[in-house]
Amino acid sequence: MQHPLPKLQQIPPTAVSVGDYEGLARERVSASAWAFLSGGATDEWTARENIAAYQRLTLRTRVLEDLSGGNTAVEIFGQRFAAPILLAPVAYHRLFHPDGELGTVLAAAAMQTGVVVSTQATTLIEDVARQAKTPLWFQLYVQADRDLTAALVRRAEAAGYTALVVTVDAPVTGIRNREQRAGFALPSDLEAVNLRGMRVPSMQAVDNGQLLLGGPLLASAMTWRDVAWLRSLTRLPLLAKGIMTAEDAQRAVAEGFDGIIVSNHGGRTLDTQPATIDVLAETVAAVGDRVPVLCDGGVRRGSDVFKALALGAKAVLIGRPYVYGLAAAGAAGVAHVIRILRAELEVTMALCGCKDLNAIDTARIRHAP
Repeated sequence: MQHPLPKLQQIPPTAVSVGDYEGLARERVSASAWAFLSGGATDEWTARENIAAYQRLTLRTRVLEDLSGGNTAVEIFGQRFAAPILLAPVAYHRLFHPDGELGTVLAAAAMQTGVVVSTQATTLIEDVARQAKTPLWFQLYVQADRDLTAALVRRAEAAGYTALVVTVDAPVTGIRNREQRAGFALPSDLEAVNLRGMRVPSMQAVDNGQLLLGGPLLASAMTWRDVAWLRSLTRLPLLAKGIMTAEDAQRAVAEGFDGIIVSNHGGRTLDTQPATIDVLAETVAAVGDRVPVLCDGGVRRGSDVFKALALGAKAVLIGRPYVYGLAAAGAAGVAHVIRILRAELEVTMALCGCKDLNAIDTARIRHAP
């Protein structure tokens, strides 16, 4: 059942693409908040490459196919979504709109879209769950305070979250020069409310000149040994988010993860990593059909979603695009961004002769010369 979406703000008539929403969002947030949202690690090459790599893939159209009865529905872990587009975990939604995560999940329910709620949300995970009328997954940073980490897992399961997305690629926050130049800091009235009471410091940004190796932060970072411990805490499916090599994908499945998310953290942790779309195929080949493989990073068009599916992704996650919508027009903006991407995906499918997701395969794309 589709849930109604109140008109929280008027959708600007010029907002017809994700790129349009990016421009609108930039006008509505502070320079500091914009640096946090749009910036990447050091020179930001990977953040740009995530987008550029999709443009090196072109489409092989097929004509006169029977498209009757087509749809974009996908099922993951027994949960059905209207389209293979989920909302990735992004911290501090209230930094971009007063409704924060509550506005995001309202929009997701209207569009029958899944949401991965961040550990660093500015709303209690229980409050988000009460608002949600759509499947929620919980994104977990394993903290040095393992007792608090375990409590977060149990809280999420008790609140009705249906999967646990474990971020594995960020034992520390990357060096983000754009944030440093902008002097980014959270406003005094915002915090990661679900980390209240933590006994030891959380993940932290790396300042220029700060030394890490041999220090306490990395000594307490998550390792493969922690996967069995996480499994002992919950019955929920576990997904490893941040896999960028076939070797780690195989290891993740062997250690007990139920799903893989190919991700370079939006280019925010380590620069000069390849684009996620460029390593997707090798990851899918490494795990076969043992677990679903999802992909995030760089999706700006519905045709990008199509290309990721053609290379074996079960679904994609979007991050910055829906936050642009949130900043520009609240929940209505988030819903409109999802609707735009889904409409573009449907047009791409139709013109490539694919009536449903099962028809999308590598024969529908080619690498540009």
